[in-house]
Amino acid sequence: MTAALAASWSVTMRYAREAADHFWCAVEERCPGTLPEREAAVFLAAFGRLVSGGDDPAGRAALLTVLGRACRRYRLLPHQLTVEAALVATVSRQVRLTPELVAAWAGAARRATAAVSRAVEQVGDGPPWWPAQVVDHDRAADGIAVVTVRPWRRLAFRPGQALPVCAERRPGWWRWYSPANAPRADGTIELHVRAVAAVSRTLVHRVRPGDRIWLGPPRSTGLTLDPASKADLLLVAGGTGLAPLRALVEQVAAAPAGRRVTMVVGARTLADLYDPISLDKLQSSNDWLTVVPAFSHDPVAEAGEQGDALTVALDHWRPGQEVYLCGPPLMVAGSRLRLLAGGVPAERIHLPDGFGV
Repeated sequence: MTAALAASWSVTMRYAREAADHFWCAVEERCPGTLPEREAAVFLAAFGRLVSGGDDPAGRAALLTVLGRACRRYRLLPHQLTVEAALVATVSRQVRLTPELVAAWAGAARRATAAVSRAVEQVGDGPPWWPAQVVDHDRAADGIAVVTVRPWRRLAFRPGQALPVCAERRPGWWRWYSPANAPRADGTIELHVRAVAAVSRTLVHRVRPGDRIWLGPPRSTGLTLDPASKADLLLVAGGTGLAPLRALVEQVAAAPAGRRVTMVVGARTLADLYDPISLDKLQSSNDWLTVVPAFSHDPVAEAGEQGDALTVALDHWRPGQEVYLCGPPLMVAGSRLRLLAGGVPAERIHLPDGFGV
């Protein structure tokens, strides 16, 4: 039945604008003044995606974060039955549903609203999403894009956090990305994206300057700096896991406080090192920063740069350093044991907690 829900939702989203109008009218008729009309399309796309299923745990967490915030901000919790009924009626208007499929949609909507209700208590106050405009799109390497966006309203976040991100070209699909910068005076946010799944492929291959995306509320991933600590840092990046760690370097640059930072950046070959200019600029302007490339498949690399990022990083580890690591899932999965075996105390190891950063 999950496949049938997904298929009928896919058909509904072919008529996204008409569906959003119908959904908003159904909610407004019974609960006037709750959901703003301008937000109905984003809400419906996310809610329908959650109900129809098929997302991985990180995608589901992103959906629950934005929907929880929306229900809290627009006071929709007392009107769950109305929201559920409006969704089922909207799908039924676009797709000829059997009685069995109507019942399946109703049951899935009840389970989804129950999950959103639990999420409301954890998401805090504030906007559920920030519209943003793509102001720059750089194909930095094969399959990787550096996407710079400017939110219409300033979005406060801490370096190392992750944001749910949704592209207008793929409504309802939310994924986590960590900004690659500390907060800037102009409010822009830089995202590093590798094309590995539906949302990331859209951001890399289809999004262009001038396009609109949405950014959800930031959430800690285990990679934020302890404000009470002034310890030196060893940062270990693999692939686009560089993004949150580069943001940490920018945070230290704003108030270095005498700490030294070593950043090991892993790539297969020199050609795969996608952000070398920014790294060179950071290193040349900060004498406390040392950037060390690590090439896992480059036979002409210098001896100290040959090997995977974690192997090279362990050669640079010194007692007293805090170690922050971010990279592909396989890299993160075995890193704690390798760091412990290399002598790094458990309390000094900081890894992402499962979101797709």
